[in-house]
Amino acid sequence: MIIGYTTGVFDLFHIGHLNILKKSKSQCDYLVVGVTTDRLAKERKGKKPVIPFEERLEIVKNISHVDQVVAQVNMDKLKAWEEIKFHKMFVGSDWKGTDKWNNLENKFAKRGVEIVYFPYTENTSSTILRKVLQHTLKENH
Repeated sequence: MIIGYTTGVFDLFHIGHLNILKKSKSQCDYLVVGVTTDRLAKERKGKKPVIPFEERLEIVKNISHVDQVVAQVNMDKLKAWEEIKFHKMFVGSDWKGTDKWNNLENKFAKRGVEIVYFPYTENTSSTILRKVLQHTLKENH
């Protein structure tokens, strides 16, 4: 059985999120998804997600392509592998070729783990949706 793993904040769930979950599941038998906690999201991106962690966890848990959901409490992908023992890790193509992910590819290759990059969904992101919401709220008040 091939175990796959991917992570995300999954704030303001949109088609890009669904695409990566669907594509990830198509390449494994069992998909584990790490949902980033509010604390980690704030540390990493400097802003708290619009949708609270428990609600984002519940949304992702109920997507048909997802077999298991875990809290992502840190960015240590090797630690996640130690706990889950996944065979494939799925990430957006915007990370491909970066020093961080080249390093991770080398470390994971020694463990027999393949990193699979999926094309980033253009024109839709939680950041864009957040800006639209803020603009709409300003116009209506």
